[in-house]
Amino acid sequence: MTHLLALHRNMPIIVNLDVMMAKRKISLGDLAERMGITPSNLSILKTGKAKAIRFSTLTSICRELDCQPGDILEYQPDPDDNENINLS
Repeated sequence: MTHLLALHRNMPIIVNLDVMMAKRKISLGDLAERMGITPSNLSILKTGKAKAIRFSTLTSICRELDCQPGDILEYQPDPDDNENINLS
């Protein structure tokens, strides 16, 4: 299951943290403990409810899961959004 994180209305970001956690066979509580953050804060990111992510948090996630930021975050433009069309 992936989660949509809309940083701006026209810029949907897919959060694949749960997928990477499953691949690494690590629980939310264990990852949060290793990162030194609360499980509830990590859950907000995992469920796509976060409005932003700090680079330090992203760095910790990547370090603990041995992955790249692109393994966790994915940009999917809205095909109906005219701003995504390059007319030049």
